[in-house]
Amino acid sequence: MEYGATNQPVPLQPIVITECKLYKRRWSMLGLFVLCSMCNAAQWIQYSIISNVITKFYDVSTFAVDFTSIVFMVTYIPLIFPASWILDKMGLRFVMIAGALGTAIGAWFKVASASQDRFYLTMIGQTIVASSQVFILNLPPRLSAVWFGPTEVSTACSIGVFGNQLGIALGFLLPPLIVPDSDNFDTIASNLSIMYYGTAIVSTIVFALIVCYIKAAPPLPPSLAQVVQRTATSGDPKSFIKSLWRLVANYGFLLLLVSYGINVGSFYAISTLLNQFILVYFPGSGEDAGRIGLSIVFAGMLGSIACGCILDKTHLFKETTLVVYAFSLLGMVVYTFTLSCGYIFVVYLSAVLLGFFMTGYLAVGYELAAELTYPEAEGTSSGMLNAVVQVFGIVFTLVYGWIFNASGDKPANLFLAGTLVLGTLFTAMIPTDLRRQAAQQKKSLVN
Repeated sequence: MEYGATNQPVPLQPIVITECKLYKRRWSMLGLFVLCSMCNAAQWIQYSIISNVITKFYDVSTFAVDFTSIVFMVTYIPLIFPASWILDKMGLRFVMIAGALGTAIGAWFKVASASQDRFYLTMIGQTIVASSQVFILNLPPRLSAVWFGPTEVSTACSIGVFGNQLGIALGFLLPPLIVPDSDNFDTIASNLSIMYYGTAIVSTIVFALIVCYIKAAPPLPPSLAQVVQRTATSGDPKSFIKSLWRLVANYGFLLLLVSYGINVGSFYAISTLLNQFILVYFPGSGEDAGRIGLSIVFAGMLGSIACGCILDKTHLFKETTLVVYAFSLLGMVVYTFTLSCGYIFVVYLSAVLLGFFMTGYLAVGYELAAELTYPEAEGTSSGMLNAVVQVFGIVFTLVYGWIFNASGDKPANLFLAGTLVLGTLFTAMIPTDLRRQAAQQKKSLVN
């Protein structure tokens, strides 16, 4: 018993020890999310990568084809804030089911569009899939924080991002193989049907698995940082609008918003117009354009996993982010000056270098955001990141295409390289304010 200033006994404060537990189920949860994200992301680029075929078959402009990709960015901006609020209120299960359902419905709309006069059905289906993306794209940091422990949360987040990248990779790879260029419109229609049916069936199966298996959260939290976040949420319910204002007032997070938007927006622009850029120097190489896109994304998958492991081992979030960003700039410069070299294998190599760091940066940015904004909900911070990305993606895609049409590929790529220089500088200015790590250490000392 302790005694206070009045010599009266002061009762000791009890130490509340909250049990934490990791459930084996977390890995299957993550695996299902990867499949869900894959089904959605695979449809993002599936038209742009075969734009020469789509423009001929549907008799539409290249901009109309580009818009099948841009619509993912346009719909995200107004929908992400209500989607983040729904995630905050309804939880992972509800949001993942909504995303998977919309992805399947949109895919079935496109099944009916394999006719030359039904491009409007293609756009309806693509818009539904794009709208469903808002329930999926910002989930990796949230799912990893809710289900995974402190020594694996970054790796889990990188695997979650892996699903999006795997889908984009399939979107690059499969359409040129399933729908090769042909002068026979009946052949193109048949091949499009195969692609549409395959996408719709897989999306429906994944939706059914998610409905049957996904849980909102484990019974016990996986980490001490999650204990603090749960307690804060249950004891003092935060207004979603107030949470947004706190994020806007966070200087480090604002710098990350801009730098993240520049990096990922550049990737969106490159991916959307990749087919057109490659065909300038390698006519008739539509399948190579798909494989180069695949190389970019596959290298990014390896980069994401590698960076996630590094973050879990070192917790050097700011330093890792800066190094990855600087190498993204280097990869962009190399890609700019090798595209016209005349040797397509060199373009493949430069694409691998670009992809490893530029798309590998995705998970790193999510995790740094979670550190800078803790204890705000991860879905809200990642939602804001992705909203800014869509703005940069739209602007960069339009400007990138305009410069390309007006002056050629090199000035267009140098434009993106210049923006990445600014992004690198903004990243260097981000303060090292690792709030989630500090909460984990503080809670460990208290307990």
